Amino acid sequence: MAAKLKKGDKVVVLTGKDKGKQGEIASVDPKAGKAVVDGINIAIRHMKQTQTNQGGRQPKAMPVDLSNLAIVDGNGKACRVGFRLDDDGKKVRYAKTTGEAI
Repeated sequence: MAAKLKKGDKVVVLTGKDKGKQGEIASVDPKAGKAVVDGINIAIRHMKQTQTNQGGRQPKAMPVDLSNLAIVDGNGKACRVGFRLDDDGKKVRYAKTTGEAI
């Protein structure tokens, strides 16, 4: 199945404790159906000190289910993603609300 949400997309959270917050996707795990979004679903993790890491209690963004995320269109609102062929015959994603290519 084609990926509706990809790394680097600006998304908004639809449900949960961070409902309404926006962020950029840092990574996607399509097999698990989850994505890590910067600044969303933050949890405290206890890290051991290393040469590069101070250690202690560190905030970390945890994965969010893809069904709880929606891409942000040009108007700054949540929208659904569709697929169509462009002029060159390439498959592109587009925002269903505005019709713009993503």
